[in-house]
Amino acid sequence: MTIRAFYRAVKGETAVSPYDSVTLKIYYPAVLDSESAKNTGVIPADETLAPFPVVIFMPGINVGLEGYHWLAVALAKQGLVVVTYSWIAEEMPGFISLTPGVDLTAVSPQTYGSKPTCPAIQPILDQLQNTQHATRNTTPLAGLLDLDKIILGGHSAGGTMALQNANPDWFPAIKGAFCYAGHTMAATFLGFEAGTILPISSHLPLLILGGSKDGVIEASAHRYKLENPSATLALERTFAEGIDGGQQDKYLVILDGANHFSCVHPIDETTGRPFLDHPTTQEDDRIRNELITLIHFFIDGHIRGSAKSRLALKQQVSSGNPLIAMCKSK
Repeated sequence: MTIRAFYRAVKGETAVSPYDSVTLKIYYPAVLDSESAKNTGVIPADETLAPFPVVIFMPGINVGLEGYHWLAVALAKQGLVVVTYSWIAEEMPGFISLTPGVDLTAVSPQTYGSKPTCPAIQPILDQLQNTQHATRNTTPLAGLLDLDKIILGGHSAGGTMALQNANPDWFPAIKGAFCYAGHTMAATFLGFEAGTILPISSHLPLLILGGSKDGVIEASAHRYKLENPSATLALERTFAEGIDGGQQDKYLVILDGANHFSCVHPIDETTGRPFLDHPTTQEDDRIRNELITLIHFFIDGHIRGSAKSRLALKQQVSSGNPLIAMCKSK
């Protein structure tokens, strides 16, 4: 299958120049059968797979979108449109970084839950609407998107944003979320008590993925005033305390031997916090393949409604899988 992508730019909500521009890269399944592509480089989408559900994938702090290229391509091969993005912002005075977009005014004890915490989502949704209603000569995806099936995905801080904003009251088109190394334990510098788990909407299917060798989460225990650092405690408590169950569409899966950056390839060692991470103890390619398998079964089963994929997901995380260190569902 051929996967292509094109770029767009949107304005970040609440941001001021020069930190108000968000660059999008939009991946899609394509077909190499167009004469016009020889001149323009724009290759038509594979309309036999349309309409396409859309994944908006939210990056970790100081992780460039190229680190998620492999993931976007793999998901697009499953018949999805995938949006990755790059946003350089100054969210705290003097702290300039690549970010998923975090509205700090929405994550205080007084304001949490009153509005979205990620100001990137609505502009991206608006751009997807523009893409859907454009003409085919301006975008290969015009008229081919399923904008009633939006899935949030994310890594690290982007995973936290995916979890916190998968709320149908704010974004009715969002139908589920998945994350890797994301959780909702709140930092004490934001004004929360030590170890506070922020609740998230329980109305949608959720898949929380993590690694047993996550050195970054373990090294960040001081942010939450935890006495005993742990690679997985924040994820486990998010699943146990932050989410209501009962529908059997919410999962916590910890991959044995995976670390904080197991969903990033290649890893840029010059930025971010990979120096805090533990080495992986499984083959990295094998871990990434497992991640794609789990995410595919989750989206196909719980967003697209395939009973076969729901069963496959349950089988994939069974106790017989040597890559699964822990799995819980509710």
